[in-house]
Amino acid sequence: MRRRTRSFIGTIVMIAFVMIYAPLAMALADSRIAETPPLVQSVLYAALGVLWIFPLMPLIRWMVRPDAA
Repeated sequence: MRRRTRSFIGTIVMIAFVMIYAPLAMALADSRIAETPPLVQSVLYAALGVLWIFPLMPLIRWMVRPDAA
């Protein structure tokens, strides 16, 4: 599979993942994080903002892999 095709498929999968992850993170923030102290809120919001990248790292590595010769 060419890199261009992998990038297209990966982009679609990433968009779908973020469309699912974002509402779940917002629901968690609204229900649980809002009740915590401000310093804890800051740490948790930062964590939620970064955590989405870890499940997508294998996909990103697959997308940017060079084409076979």
